[in-house]
Amino acid sequence: MLKLKVPDMTCGHCVATVEKAVRGVDALASVKTDLAQKIMTIETTAAAQSVSEAIRNAGYANEKIAA
Repeated sequence: MLKLKVPDMTCGHCVATVEKAVRGVDALASVKTDLAQKIMTIETTAAAQSVSEAIRNAGYANEKIAA
């Protein structure tokens, strides 16, 4: 499980864009988003670095936090 803080995520459109980026790396990823806290919990078999990079490439800064 990967837990990321995505500080630039401010609306439903942002959530959809970030989730799409994650699923571009792992189509079967389970993504739970807490927009108020700006935290995403992702269950994936992909490397954390690949997921983080995909989110950055979509235009959103992110940082790994303790799961």
